[in-house]
Amino acid sequence: MFKFIPNLNKNNHDSAQVSDLPEIQESPILEETFEAILGENPESPILENMPQTPSQKILAKLTPFLQKFPKRSKRFWLGMGFLIAFGGASGGVFFVWQKVENSLPDSVDAILTYTRPGTITIQASDGTVLQELGPVSHDQLKIWEVPDQVVNAFIASEDRRFYDHDGVDLQGLTRAAIVNFQNHKIVEGGSTITQQLSRVVFLNTQKNVWRKLREMRLAQKVEENFDKKQILERYLNLVYLGSGAYGVADAAWIYFGKSVDQLTLAEIATIAGITPAPSAYSPLENLEGAKQRRNLVLQRMEEEGFITSEEAKEAIASELVTNRQEPKRLDRKIPYFTDYIQKELPKYVSKTQLKEGGLTIETSLDLQWQEIAEETVKNAVEEYGKGQKFEQAALVAIDPRNGQIKAMVGGKDFEENEFNRVTQALRQPGSTFKTFVYAAAIAGGKSPYDSFLDAKYVIDGYKPENYGDSYTDAYLSMREALVRSTNVIAVRTLVDVGWKPLITIAQKMGIESKLKQEYALALGSSEVTLLELTSAYGTIANQGIHQQSHGISRILDENGKVIYQAPLTKEEALDPDTASILTWMLKGVVNGGTGTNADLSDRPVAGKTGTSDDSRDLWFIGYIPQVVTGVWLGNDDNSETWGSSSTAALVWRNFMKEVTTELAVESFPELPELDGRKGTIKLEPIKPKSTYYVRQPRPEPETQTTYSNNNRSTRTTRSSSPTRSSNPTRSSNPTRSSNPTRSSNPAPAPAPVAPSTPAPAPAPKIEPAPVPEAVSIPVPAPESAPAPAPEPVVAPEPASAPLPAPPASRKDE
Repeated sequence: MFKFIPNLNKNNHDSAQVSDLPEIQESPILEETFEAILGENPESPILENMPQTPSQKILAKLTPFLQKFPKRSKRFWLGMGFLIAFGGASGGVFFVWQKVENSLPDSVDAILTYTRPGTITIQASDGTVLQELGPVSHDQLKIWEVPDQVVNAFIASEDRRFYDHDGVDLQGLTRAAIVNFQNHKIVEGGSTITQQLSRVVFLNTQKNVWRKLREMRLAQKVEENFDKKQILERYLNLVYLGSGAYGVADAAWIYFGKSVDQLTLAEIATIAGITPAPSAYSPLENLEGAKQRRNLVLQRMEEEGFITSEEAKEAIASELVTNRQEPKRLDRKIPYFTDYIQKELPKYVSKTQLKEGGLTIETSLDLQWQEIAEETVKNAVEEYGKGQKFEQAALVAIDPRNGQIKAMVGGKDFEENEFNRVTQALRQPGSTFKTFVYAAAIAGGKSPYDSFLDAKYVIDGYKPENYGDSYTDAYLSMREALVRSTNVIAVRTLVDVGWKPLITIAQKMGIESKLKQEYALALGSSEVTLLELTSAYGTIANQGIHQQSHGISRILDENGKVIYQAPLTKEEALDPDTASILTWMLKGVVNGGTGTNADLSDRPVAGKTGTSDDSRDLWFIGYIPQVVTGVWLGNDDNSETWGSSSTAALVWRNFMKEVTTELAVESFPELPELDGRKGTIKLEPIKPKSTYYVRQPRPEPETQTTYSNNNRSTRTTRSSSPTRSSNPTRSSNPTRSSNPTRSSNPAPAPAPVAPSTPAPAPAPKIEPAPVPEAVSIPVPAPESAPAPAPEPVVAPEPASAPLPAPPASRKDE
């Protein structure tokens, strides 16, 4: 047998698999050369074309000269012929082995990181496997976790001289050839464990002389770079053992429903005996054949001194009883999230890479948070769903500082319905969208104390209605309107902001769905997903910097090389002052507005409730500096519920109080100076054809006081009469009048009040004084009927009984 020749003048190659390089065995010339060298084809002319060694070149030059000499003896010419043949053979061997060397990778480090082609492994942030696709070894064992008898069984069966050879066992090859010849069939293989590992990692399964030569040389390189324990560990984790079992741990589970350390001697020998022909010796496919192989392995273990004759006899006499289990790699955790990850993959890797596989997907999911989220959603449906007529719930939590998705629950039961209500459901966001209206207004330079009249209002035929059709008939600041979730003032603010600035800023903050240019947009008429809405609120929490929400942190190829890493971008959607002002406004919603159920007693919280028409969608999106979480409750068929957004706020609190136990208490940025602020975007006020208030207070002038955040500076101005402007700060209104008689397209006048029923006096004006964190301002009932009950407000501690249902006739909150 030839000794392998060291690499000479070897070209540079990367560490890709040998199977990715041009296949040497495809070359007829090399095949013929090898046959000629081995004497299988002595007539081959191929030797004539081989590169000549120095001795051959000298001999070629001397030949014409030697022909001039007299004829020599037969012995002389036989000697010369031998020298020429030897030189030619040496040149052929050199040529063949140089080609073998040049076809191998420079490094064999892939031994430690290799994953099979066609596989995808999705991991949580702590490395826990969430899902495996393709031929993956589910359980990876360290060598010290593998019982000694398991190691001994494979050595006795596959490579008796494992500890004595350097990757290629010449004695083993000779012995196997003799045994196979005596039995007239393949009984024993000549490949070492190192060769088998090299074949799995670097080569294909084609059977030809060229693959065998490369396999042998690769095995030597592996032995030069790794110790025997490392080789054994990788082999026992990668070897295919039939019936979908990759590695000994998987085989122990699939065949016997046990961990490796629980296997009996007979079961260990059964698994080790499968290796030569996994499809033929699997005990689930061929019980008798598996038993014969088991007994052969036991005999070899006895011969090698690994077990006693009594142990061998007892194991051979035992029945082969299996306990079939499904491969663990087919199980998956967090299915809503892993499905989302699979749909995201084509954004980051090519179709070819997906097909070839061998990928490891590292995600941002926090398993502890996920478990809390799943329990929270389950309890929400069970405790509140029946009484409030909603059947589904969804929740997503994001780190606003980097966009990482930490928890995602797309519904109450994936097995029942795979539809992901976090990423796939497009629903009307209701009043949660008002935040974007006020964000645009504040970014445009407006003060949170700028006020608008809260009264029945008509604009181009559209009539926004407050919750319960109730109005104060007074001026409310934007902050107060957000705290109360007043619809009319959100629409009035939209008119002063304009379509384009609002849509642009919402998209920069993270809204990706199409937004329609309609007045109802201010009240959340355009559908969005829970994920994009939550991500957009995260922009406020992150002081105006939008981080794209994502679940994939890194993608590694089969060799452990990073082929994708989530970028950490810094795209400013809002200036920091605007973000701080919005947080201050949204804190008021939780401290004394519609979101009091979301209060966390140990830290500040900001957020917004939202309810779509007929309570079809119940929302709460809230945040602390480190986490933004969104909750949605509703029905897949878009039917109305009897619930309210305060229930969504309570569900939010149930989740957040658990996940924040190990989070430090952080404060929000302080409110910036309000006086002298300038806008960072340009507002483009809408020019409606017709706009007026149905019911107006008396037009006498009033005094408006504007405050700074520290109450250090105040100024008193004469506000405009309501008949001249609906905005006391004189914000743009193209009609400059709420009186329909002066509108360009007068709308029908309001119905007169019957003489027998005197109209009540107009509500007094409310000065927009600085509003404390806890806001509680009574809202008078409409003239025609008593006001329906407001949304139920539950104490901060979760109630044991379901929340009461709100009135069935409620409007958008």
